[in-house]
Amino acid sequence: MAKQVVTRTYTASIGNQQQVSDDLDALGFAASKLWNVGRWTISRVWDEIGYIPEHDELTAYLKSHERYDDLHSQSSQRVLQELAEAFNGWYGKRRNGDTNANPLGYRKHRDEHPRSTVTFKNKGFKLDTKYNRLRLSKGSNLKEYWSDFILCEYQTRPDVDLSTVESVQQVRTVWTGDEWELHFVCKVEIEVSEAPSEQTVGVDLGITNFAVLAYEDGHAELYPLNCLKQDDYYFSKRIARCDDSDSEQATRLNRRKSARRTHYFHTLSKHIVQRCVDEGVGTIVVGDLSGIREDEENGESKDWGKHGNLDLHSWAFDRFTDLLEYKAEMEGITIKQVFERDTSKSCSCCGRKRDANRVERGLYVCDECGMVANADVNGAENIRQKVSPILVTDGVDETHSVSSAHQNAKHSGDGDRSNGWLAQPSTFLFDKETGAFAPREQVTS
Repeated sequence: MAKQVVTRTYTASIGNQQQVSDDLDALGFAASKLWNVGRWTISRVWDEIGYIPEHDELTAYLKSHERYDDLHSQSSQRVLQELAEAFNGWYGKRRNGDTNANPLGYRKHRDEHPRSTVTFKNKGFKLDTKYNRLRLSKGSNLKEYWSDFILCEYQTRPDVDLSTVESVQQVRTVWTGDEWELHFVCKVEIEVSEAPSEQTVGVDLGITNFAVLAYEDGHAELYPLNCLKQDDYYFSKRIARCDDSDSEQATRLNRRKSARRTHYFHTLSKHIVQRCVDEGVGTIVVGDLSGIREDEENGESKDWGKHGNLDLHSWAFDRFTDLLEYKAEMEGITIKQVFERDTSKSCSCCGRKRDANRVERGLYVCDECGMVANADVNGAENIRQKVSPILVTDGVDETHSVSSAHQNAKHSGDGDRSNGWLAQPSTFLFDKETGAFAPREQVTS
């Protein structure tokens, strides 16, 4: 077993809730007010010059505003950072054709401000792990003559001991709807398994098949997105029937939808990592999709069509990759992200690149070597080969972690592999009854 330092978030209850709830309420309300001031400022700048200020620009502009001093300076900076990031996210959706994307609203429920999450960085809190106490700094406007901090008594799970972690990076106060709780973001040293082997698997993330895996030994797996699309359709219809999109019923439905998506991503990432452990995979190669919304040549927004643009912006690939990396590191498996350029156009067998080879959404036919493949699996195999490439020198294969079956198929001249692993991958579906993934033939309707 090897040791590795990773980031973990631990949730804790507050033992003296009644004594500190008023002060925490005041901070939560203050964060909402600062958000609204920042929201108004961004809107004014946008209307005048068509520009969204970055969070550091927004912070510099609002430092002299009285609402900025309601929180500790680092906490105020975090509120404005989240606002700027969210506003840029909305603008990205609009720029990519999502006409249904609405700009960020103000944090207000009728005439009241909601309790927003407040983040405290290293200078904003002091932790006493001996007596399970946490001191949180107030902003200068909220400091009283007898106290300039909030003293919380916290309780973590029995298996969590904050005195043993490398460091506590941040503390968040989070309103659950009934009470406040604490989230500790920590650096933790953990034991991880040694890498199973040097075997690799390529992972192609997509809109129809959320994840497609191409293993080195020659087989592949598909993980369709049907389950989440059904949820999106179901909850969208339920929310549309609500009298008000901000109503309690609509909020409850949105929370249920979000919780189901979160469960799906956690379950899928855990399943894929376990499959890699079972197959002796030491490296997962994932396509880097950070530039998926922009054209590679001119930087303009790509047009994926009306439905494609909407799907693209509900596509949580960054979130999923983070979960996959988090779970893989526990098993000693390395995650490598590679540039995806041309992986959907190129033949994974001979390297021929041609747009027309992708004859339809799920089929790739190479006009050079005659290979017939599932298009997404072909892309996943190209991604895998970016880390474990196939090299040919003077007619002799010089390979790095490439299966003999793949080598033989590549050079045998038998291009039609419609009955092979590229064309007929295994399909795993999410079973809502068991909350797990299973091969298609094992899932009953």
